Amino acid sequence: MDTITLGDKKFKKYIDYETVRESIVTVARKINADMANEHIPLLVGVLNGSFMFLADLMKNLNFNCELTFVRVSSYEGTKSTGELCEVLGLNTNINERTVILVEDIVDTGNTITQLHRMLTENHNPKQIKIATLLLKPNVYNKPLALDYVAMEIPNDFIVGFGLDYNELGRNLKDIYKITE
Repeated sequence: MDTITLGDKKFKKYIDYETVRESIVTVARKINADMANEHIPLLVGVLNGSFMFLADLMKNLNFNCELTFVRVSSYEGTKSTGELCEVLGLNTNINERTVILVEDIVDTGNTITQLHRMLTENHNPKQIKIATLLLKPNVYNKPLALDYVAMEIPNDFIVGFGLDYNELGRNLKDIYKITE
């Protein structure tokens, strides 16, 4: 499908799955190199958006790792609220562990920096690395380093491959851009 309608918005195909997959393989190679000597890193997926990226990413990791999820939200419709609301908390001990936070998309960086701060201040990890499928560098304005970025995109609203518009479109294997 080249164009789709989700709710009251129209979207056109922007990034095909093969391009997404190739970028994930590239990021996995970097993570594999960095984690070669780490003792069982913990991947923390940020729900709901990261689940498809995380699933494909894990298929390309060649080290022992564990997996857990946190659920946070800062979006309503197509706009970030700027407020982080932890819905489902961390249920795994990360004290003195290497943690890889796995995000679907980083735009302003509010969610990932607040989550990083919460984990650092409250759970004493050895280190936290950040992996994201997508980065909007034109709007990311935080000093926190993003360790693994699969793709950079402009500041367009997108859906598919785990990303949604009012919970619709997560199941699409390709990524679509809003046309309004």
